[in-house]
Amino acid sequence: MFGTKKPTPQIDKEQLELIESAQKRVRQKKRLYQHFILFLIGAVFLIILNVAIGVGEGVTLFQRPWFVYAILAWLFLFVYHFFNVFITHRFMGKDWEQKQLDKLVAKQKARIAELETTVRSQNPIEEEQLSDEKKKIQ
Repeated sequence: MFGTKKPTPQIDKEQLELIESAQKRVRQKKRLYQHFILFLIGAVFLIILNVAIGVGEGVTLFQRPWFVYAILAWLFLFVYHFFNVFITHRFMGKDWEQKQLDKLVAKQKARIAELETTVRSQNPIEEEQLSDEKKKIQ
């Protein structure tokens, strides 16, 4: 009754990484959508603040009301966020990192193999000596 444990399903490391990556991606998209909603509400608020209430009514930059530039600055930040979530992640996401890592590991292995052949050709050791060394180690 008290000593029995419920069996927990085992998830292998690769599946766990996929789940974590998917959860991270969902959080990124959720934050982007929240940013968009906040942007829309904020833009409407800035327009109402200036036009209906009259805050900063006389302030203009280049013959445009101040809120236009505030909204454009915020829009720039939103576009940057959008680009970061949908464009950059696609090219430099988890898959890209793994491919780059695999490529570098393969390069290092090739370089190690090349160095080993260079060392063996410059310093030949007879097979008998190698087998004697292996026997001593064992």
